[in-house]
Amino acid sequence: MTDAAAPPTEVDVVIVGGGPAGLSAALNLGRARASVVLVDAGRPRNAATLRSHGFLTRDGVPPLELRKLARAELAAYPNVRILDRAVVTAVQQRECGEGRFIAALSGRAAGIPPALSARSVLVATGLRETLPDIPSLRAFYGMTVFSCAACDAWELQDRPLALIGETPDLAARARLIARWTDRLTVFTNGSEAVDTVEEAELAASGIVVERRAIDDLEGDRGTVAAVRLVDGTRIGIEGGFVRPQWHPALDFLTGIDLERDPFGNLVTDRSGRTSVAGLYSAGDAASPGPQQLIVAAGQGARAAAVLVHDLIGVRTAH
Repeated sequence: MTDAAAPPTEVDVVIVGGGPAGLSAALNLGRARASVVLVDAGRPRNAATLRSHGFLTRDGVPPLELRKLARAELAAYPNVRILDRAVVTAVQQRECGEGRFIAALSGRAAGIPPALSARSVLVATGLRETLPDIPSLRAFYGMTVFSCAACDAWELQDRPLALIGETPDLAARARLIARWTDRLTVFTNGSEAVDTVEEAELAASGIVVERRAIDDLEGDRGTVAAVRLVDGTRIGIEGGFVRPQWHPALDFLTGIDLERDPFGNLVTDRSGRTSVAGLYSAGDAASPGPQQLIVAAGQGARAAAVLVHDLIGVRTAH
């Protein structure tokens, strides 16, 4: 539950991030009678998305509504507190004492303590994304242009679609999206994201590769209608996908020596344990997999279950 009063300054678990992974972990930890503080900056990556899909019993629900429902459920557990509009600025390890970690906090809301002592920390901060530099892209993003084919391609099936990106995996993404349409144009926006061998393979499947740079997208009220190239050429579309560049939001962990993958994500085992005892991760902040809400929620629940058993060992050791 959200509480204006200051939470306990020493808790079992601090959860960093209030998305599906963090909220799911908080629910399961709360039911295990762990004392939990969830720190939520309130800036979800899917804020522009009108509908989320693939979440059993909640297919098509707005992401913000899903968060609202989750928070309402957490209100039944007095041992769970949510700090809204707050951020964890740093996490430090302690050499001794009941709490293994000190989480430094800042925020605009009342009742936010300067720091929390925690036996464990669960990182569920997700990813930051950088979209290709196209002036009007944000006007269509989350409405008729998306980043997740598994989440949104069903609603765009059999339409002429665009795939826009500048990353080396663009051809692989094109092959995936072609499951939903046979009218797909891949726009590399002047980059070398698709090599000549890949272009030939895509062409054999009926997928067009357009290498010219994009001037802008055209459309009205969130409905995209065309990609306009720098030479003035207009290519009509009725929707599309973009490949962002993703970056882990982990600046607050710079003081801890954690194993990371080549992309900067936290390396974890199947249960969410990182290379540092007592520090866990769930959702997109860990080594990347399918970026779906239900997957992140499942990872949060799994990490919570393991964390509870690990907490028993911590208490026994003390």
